Amino acid sequence: MDDHLEQKAEFLKALAQPTRLKILDLLKDGERCVCDIFPAIGEQQSNVSRHLQLMKRAGVLASRKDGLRVLYRIKDGKITRLLEDVDLLFGRAGSAKGKRSAA
Repeated sequence: MDDHLEQKAEFLKALAQPTRLKILDLLKDGERCVCDIFPAIGEQQSNVSRHLQLMKRAGVLASRKDGLRVLYRIKDGKITRLLEDVDLLFGRAGSAKGKRSAA
C-alpha cells in the first residue's frame, strides 16, 4: 500500500476511539499534562498515557517537558478544525468553537 495512505490511515485510527476523542476535546483549549487529563475524563493515568503516546506517534499531538511534567497539545490547528467539523457533522455544533458555515 502507498506510504501516504498508510500514514493517513494511522492518523485517522488515532482519532477513532472515544477516550482519545475525550482527550482531544480537553486539549482543544490548550496544553495539559496527563495529571490534569486523567481525572477530567475519568480514566486511569496509565490508560491515558498510552493513548497520549499513540496519538503523539501518529502525529496528532506534540509534547514538551516542563520540569518533571510533560505537557501535551494538539500538534496543528488543522487537526482542531477537523475535530470541530466532525462535531458539526454529528450535530454537536455547540461544542465546536467558532462555528463555520457549511460549504
